[in-house]
Amino acid sequence: MSSNTPPSGAASESGESLSIPVFEERLEVGTRVAETGGGVRIHKTVSEQPVTIDERLAREEVEVRHVPVDRIVAADQAPTTRYEGDTLVVPVLEEVLVVERRLRIKEELHITRVRREERFQDEVMLKAEQVHVERFDEAGTPPTT
Repeated sequence: MSSNTPPSGAASESGESLSIPVFEERLEVGTRVAETGGGVRIHKTVSEQPVTIDERLAREEVEVRHVPVDRIVAADQAPTTRYEGDTLVVPVLEEVLVVERRLRIKEELHITRVRREERFQDEVMLKAEQVHVERFDEAGTPPTT
């Protein structure tokens, strides 16, 4: 180095010290709200559409018939509940006082399960939504494409 300038912090020939400024850069980071000048408009509509329900419904009913029997049986021969095909037969017993006790079948209940079908129709309203999105600029007009 062949310069007449003394190094920093050194005294010059006149005895004064020389000062060299030092710079430093600093970064500040932040956020702010910025208007972009545009927006979105959403249109939603609800429509109703009738739909017909057409289903077969099953319902079971029981028919009860009182069948008179009027028969005397021994106590050890008393009939029990039984099935005759689809019919449940329930004996109804009664004690009758004679010189001796005897069982008399007074009647039987014949219970038959009957299945009937009927058509059921009804009309219900179903709802559906449709959505249309429209973009617009700061003036409130849709942008040209």
